[in-house]
Amino acid sequence: DGPSVSVLPWPAKSTDLNPIEHVWDLLDWRVRAIPPRNVQELAGVLVEEWGNISQQELANLVQSMRRRCTAVLNAAGGHTRY
Repeated sequence: DGPSVSVLPWPAKSTDLNPIEHVWDLLDWRVRAIPPRNVQELAGVLVEEWGNISQQELANLVQSMRRRCTAVLNAAGGHTRY
């Protein structure tokens, strides 16, 4: 038998608990810093900036999940700063 995996019930539409939403936000901030003039430039900037997201930035998002979950619990599922 392999290792057991604990699974948490996860709200399907809880964006504050979905790390990828925060990656999209980071990407949005970076793209807005260099506003593209057309769709082709947008595509290029998106690909470039996606590649510029560091492993440390992604690790920070993953490590923030305990804080985020605690904030959601404390807010009884309501709005948090995340």
